[in-house]
Amino acid sequence: MATIGTLERVTAASLSKILLAAQEAPAAAPNIAIIDVRDDDYIGGHIKGSRNVPSRTLDYMLPTLVRQLQDKDTVVFHCALSQQRGPSAALRYIRERERLLGAAASNPPAGAAGEESTKTDGAAAGPSESGPAVKEQKVVVLDRGFVGWQEQFGTDERLTEGYRKELWEDGY
Repeated sequence: MATIGTLERVTAASLSKILLAAQEAPAAAPNIAIIDVRDDDYIGGHIKGSRNVPSRTLDYMLPTLVRQLQDKDTVVFHCALSQQRGPSAALRYIRERERLLGAAASNPPAGAAGEESTKTDGAAAGPSESGPAVKEQKVVVLDRGFVGWQEQFGTDERLTEGYRKELWEDGY
């Protein structure tokens, strides 16, 4: 069973490489979703292509998220710092996915850190007793959250949308 301590993390630098590579070669792009669970602190920018699902709405959105993201190879969760809301959301997502899709939906074991942490072979898990095969999916947390992301990539319009530098100048 996944815990906060066993959740895999991806660095901003590794995630940025994946996103930039996807922009250059969309056909070869990894099948990834980025879920931003910030609430009112969502103002000031977000990772390009990410989806905001405020943590206060997560409980009732989880079944929908699991269905909408079931074809993704990797799902990255984050909040402002990825210390509480992001990791908690990732664990809740993993548990809801297991509940809805069965044991075959378990988060695969952690691989190497860094860029490798968001790659999967895309293979489906074997058939479960309750139904057809479920696609393997890696669920990770963005290390240092959006605060760390914006320090490195806030002004990079290829990677960040809606960035307002003045909101971040005095620190989070």
